Amino acid sequence: MTPSQTQNLYRFNFDTSYLNLPGAFYTPVSPTPVALPQLVVFNRELANDLGLDADLLATAESALVFGGNVLPEGATPIAQAYAGHQFGHFTMLGDGRAILLGEQITPNGERYDIQLKGPGKTPYSRRGDGRAALGPMLREYIISEAMFALGIPTTRSLAVVATGEPVYRENVLPGAVLTRVAASHIRVGTFEYASAKGDISLIQALADYTMRRHYGETINAENPHLAFFQAVAERQAQLIAKWMQVGFIHGVMNTDNMALSGETIDYGPCAFLDAYDTATVFSSIDQHGRYAFANQPRIASWNLARLAETLLPLFADDEQAAIALAQQALVDFGESFNRHWLSGMRKKLGLQNEEEADSELVTALLSLMQQHQADYTNTFRRLSGSASASAPAENHGTTANALPGTETLFATAEFTAWAGNWWARVKRQSISPTEALTNMRAINPAVIARNHKVEEALKAADNGDMSAVHHLVAAVKQPYVESAENKEYREAAPQSAEPYRTFCGT
Repeated sequence: MTPSQTQNLYRFNFDTSYLNLPGAFYTPVSPTPVALPQLVVFNRELANDLGLDADLLATAESALVFGGNVLPEGATPIAQAYAGHQFGHFTMLGDGRAILLGEQITPNGERYDIQLKGPGKTPYSRRGDGRAALGPMLREYIISEAMFALGIPTTRSLAVVATGEPVYRENVLPGAVLTRVAASHIRVGTFEYASAKGDISLIQALADYTMRRHYGETINAENPHLAFFQAVAERQAQLIAKWMQVGFIHGVMNTDNMALSGETIDYGPCAFLDAYDTATVFSSIDQHGRYAFANQPRIASWNLARLAETLLPLFADDEQAAIALAQQALVDFGESFNRHWLSGMRKKLGLQNEEEADSELVTALLSLMQQHQADYTNTFRRLSGSASASAPAENHGTTANALPGTETLFATAEFTAWAGNWWARVKRQSISPTEALTNMRAINPAVIARNHKVEEALKAADNGDMSAVHHLVAAVKQPYVESAENKEYREAAPQSAEPYRTFCGT
């Protein structure tokens, strides 16, 4: 099949509204063709949701499109400009290894960015090669699908293509291109870029565009741009609370990695908690724990403060009045996060109503989990009991549904005392204890993208075996199912002399 035939065959329904922004926000650039593109993963479910022909896109020829060798009809490829505070230090950035092909309009009228990640150099690459390695691209595919199945707002991956070319990092690695699907790629760093240009018209144009695209309900507010900022902060409060409730650690919460859509974006050194520890850091580049598990709400607030700084001229003509409005909105963010977090933790413990001591009940459990290095996921799953057990909660999980990584905690007198208080609390609500446990099993996952299983799958893929990736993806797509087939994915991490470390891939 010729490139022109491929271009016409895989039609997208592109309408790239981002091009209506001032040209300072992007640069036209085309992907650099790769040597031997081969489709290694394709997300058929996502393709159907986007209104694409999944049968056609699943064929080998589509690797020419997903690898960047052929532009699909209607594509207007650009690299987006943005800035960012990276570990607290401001830098002018941009898509150094990503190219936006266009915005796909779905049959439901929804708009999604279709972006290639790793398609070659752009004007923002600086000294980078614009390429990506297979392992990090597969990590993004796996983790984003796991997050989606857990009901957490996230970008997703449509395909991963092996390029047939090496990528040079600390070692020589197989290259790849990932096709990322996002509500948009507008970041806090995009606003920082506009602010750094010193042109308020750029900030206003970007704010108005983002409001129309993601926050239409704020346009007619009394103070539209303040309402917009408050809405962004509310989505971030909900998102970070959901991260914390499943033990997710983003790993690199720079301002250029906070999407204003409220989606999780950029799965670089991310990972999930094994043993519960609030100071957990997996990222090899986070040497001082800036983005540790417990720091994520504080860093989200810090990032939002940087966004607020760019919007101050739009909040009010008087600078002090604008600052006061921004400060109050940040206070509201903190309160909103705490509210969403506690609400989610109540649900994890089977609680539907509210009591004043609930926060103390939750924190007492977490303290015991940290003290006894209990597995985060399996502790809550064990508390949820088993649908086949006769009375799993009456003995507070001490004998029924024992799960790896929970044995030490559940055998202690301190936990038995806590469990008695919890069970008494469960009974003080309108639903029955059996209903409470059923609800818990629907919200406490049995399967997450366990770090050791992710590493096993990525190592096999680097050696040419994709079967482990496919099995792992199938397992994480059904996080609340317990079966013989997914038993190995429910096991706690094996003991290791070396701490688990993740890497950015750049």
